[in-house]
Amino acid sequence: MGKAKLLPFQILLIKKLIKCRVNCKLNFKFARLIEKIMYYKRILEENVLRALENYPVTAVTGPRQCGKSTLAKHIIGKEDRKTLYLDLEKPSDLRKLDNPEWFLRNQRGTLVCLDEIQRKPDLFPLIRSLMDDWGGNGHFLILGSASRDMIRQSSESLAGRISYKRLTPFLYNEIQNISTTEEYLVKGGFPRSLLQEDFNLSFEWRKDFISTFLERDLLMWSGFSPATMGRLWQMIAHINGQIINYSMIGNSLGVSSQTVRNYVDLLASTFMVRLLPPSTANTGKRITKSPKVYITDTGISNALLDIPDFNNLAGHPGAGAAWEAMVLANLTGNFPHLNYSCYRTGHGAEIDIIAGYGRKRIAVECKLSENPGLSKGNYSVIEDLNPSVTFVVSPVSNGWSMQPGIEVVNLPELIEAFPEYLE
Repeated sequence: MGKAKLLPFQILLIKKLIKCRVNCKLNFKFARLIEKIMYYKRILEENVLRALENYPVTAVTGPRQCGKSTLAKHIIGKEDRKTLYLDLEKPSDLRKLDNPEWFLRNQRGTLVCLDEIQRKPDLFPLIRSLMDDWGGNGHFLILGSASRDMIRQSSESLAGRISYKRLTPFLYNEIQNISTTEEYLVKGGFPRSLLQEDFNLSFEWRKDFISTFLERDLLMWSGFSPATMGRLWQMIAHINGQIINYSMIGNSLGVSSQTVRNYVDLLASTFMVRLLPPSTANTGKRITKSPKVYITDTGISNALLDIPDFNNLAGHPGAGAAWEAMVLANLTGNFPHLNYSCYRTGHGAEIDIIAGYGRKRIAVECKLSENPGLSKGNYSVIEDLNPSVTFVVSPVSNGWSMQPGIEVVNLPELIEAFPEYLE
């Protein structure tokens, strides 16, 4: 995706507007003007527009506060037809759906956007009925922060009528004109964290986000304890990027391994953690069968570990895991159609990430060093897997070829070079 380069004075202006928008109460019109100026083109935007042209319903899922509403408002703001945006967490909008069939049947010809659709899963059968009556495409754009129930409900009612798109927090190639890699690694990709110029205020926002998730969002599900979930989430931050051992975590928390699995599944379904499954490659070696677990956003993991800035992160034992999690998040965000796995043998030889497409494999090893090297175990896995290429991703200014088939790259170079090996 081509990116327009911003001039220094434009970057300064945007940062001042961001600071004003985050810290001050602005009148509505001025706030909307700033939001338009501040809008950063998301890679997913073109895919959403294409889905609206080809499906009756398009669903955009993703974690809270990752920019789903901003993206949706930007898209419907460009439509040359009538549009309607309803936030189902807003009581006045929710009341409009007290008689949903009567209300929505009167929206024919309108692009209806329903935000936080998981709050009213009973709408899915009605939407299916309307789609059968109306025909055509581009009727509903639905947004959801909790994928588990939403996908289950919609797949039962809207099979063949819906396209799913997942929005992540900012990917680095979406905002690299205004953020350094180090700042992105510390603050993560959530807009209100990353775009906050003050590191302390960014850190406070992420702490508040964690508290809100534990104290409010968990109320949507029964059988979950905010206190236990908070301890589990913090524990995962400490084992970020490692093979998960449900029994060990359960013993530490005083709960069963099945309870831990249920809690981790909830965190995964709300996009707070990611499980990276083990590779299914048949190399004749005994390989680890358990997945690795990651906090999906480095800013959140840093907040869970009480790491407010880069100086504190640089000397922390979890810095390498944060770098690995950041690389994985950007790969999966830019190339969601690939199959991702990890590879680790019983003797400890490993490669962090394996990306698969058909019979092709790309190996990715993450090294938080400006002078990266590979271990004997890394070379052993590369020999076993014989990938199309191995990328060693490091915070270097410019990459170089370590040897044939092994390339040292920085994060932007990785994202730019990846498609070449998928053709």
